Amino acid sequence: MSKKFRLLLIGVMVISFMVAGSQLLAQEAAEGGGAQTEQEQGAGQAGFVTIVFKGGVVNTVVWMLIFATSGAVVALVIDAVLTLKREKLRPDELVEGVRESLNEGDLDAAVESCESNPCPLSTILLVGFSNISEGYEVIQEAVSSSAEMENEKLLQRVNYLNLCGQIAPMLGLLGTVLGMVRAFAGLAGASGAAKATILANSISTALWTTAVGLLIAVPALLAYTLLRNHATRLILDIEGTVTDLIKVLRNAEVEEGEEGFEEEEEFEEGEEEE
Repeated sequence: MSKKFRLLLIGVMVISFMVAGSQLLAQEAAEGGGAQTEQEQGAGQAGFVTIVFKGGVVNTVVWMLIFATSGAVVALVIDAVLTLKREKLRPDELVEGVRESLNEGDLDAAVESCESNPCPLSTILLVGFSNISEGYEVIQEAVSSSAEMENEKLLQRVNYLNLCGQIAPMLGLLGTVLGMVRAFAGLAGASGAAKATILANSISTALWTTAVGLLIAVPALLAYTLLRNHATRLILDIEGTVTDLIKVLRNAEVEEGEEGFEEEEEFEEGEEEE
């Protein structure tokens, strides 16, 4: 199974899990209300639209934030699936072009290849090429620092999934607390057996926000973990490719040193003959 297919599968699983969970909760709520009389259903068991829009302004705002978080999770997963591709972050044609140019000793051609193919790999290589006059050790340090920066750039977008996974249950809990407050406040105007019915249905309505919040959080955190690990593997692969490519620069530096040493010997021999 290819990495691209696995990432697409993650996105499909997240969306399917959220949709299926919402349908299952709605079905169970409907079945639970089926055992009641029509009068009890009209007085108690509310539809999902009523739960969202008829619970007050604050309740509606909480639900809108939950829906926004759900949409953000789906958008972030799709964005990560489209962004975290090996051929997009580390194009094979760029690797071959830079390798051929460096083997031929044409640094300008290697730089031109990187500039014509903007990606994390080319960014790291350009940082290394810009420090070529400082020596091989400086090049390695610059490449390592640049790789860390590129890793952070990729993980910044993935980290928003973790944020959504933490916010969603908190929003759900907030909606539940507000619903409980509203439920107990409603008991003041009820009497007799109606109190139990009002309390039960109000609590059921309040718990919807927690259920939906958890339904969003679980796939969001799962997708975050899988995508973060995938992004880290890609960056390590890119860094290894860069290390393999810049080995030629170390050899070139040694050759330059030897040539300079030989010229110095010839100069000393000429002085002795005089």
